[in-house]
Amino acid sequence: MIHYVDDLSHVREDMLRGFFVGWPQRPSPRQHLAVLRGSYRSVVAIDDGAERVVGFVNMLSDGVLTAFVPWLEVLPEYQGRGIGGELMRRVLEGTERFYSVDLVCDAELVPYYARLGMRAASSALLRHPAALEG
Repeated sequence: MIHYVDDLSHVREDMLRGFFVGWPQRPSPRQHLAVLRGSYRSVVAIDDGAERVVGFVNMLSDGVLTAFVPWLEVLPEYQGRGIGGELMRRVLEGTERFYSVDLVCDAELVPYYARLGMRAASSALLRHPAALEG
């Protein structure tokens, strides 16, 4: 059974294996858990039977007007079950008071987020792959 939590006090590093598929270098489970715990809001989907996190989303925010959703990911073997949509629904709950909730995604993912009420926009990025080392 899959359940969703936003209290990460019982989430352990060993529960965060297998994410960041296709990344040239993956964050370590330690970094991953630190990001989730340090975010304005995070929600994880846990498979009770496997005792592992199978999906997650996090949000950064000033808590007043703006928020940003940097990561949404569901393990490949759990995709197509509505987990990503439920994670997004939960992380977006209560954000109506914000002027903007933004995220950046590849063009082919825009229709997925459009189903959640988001629309396409342009963006600019700066990435430092070496920050994932260690």
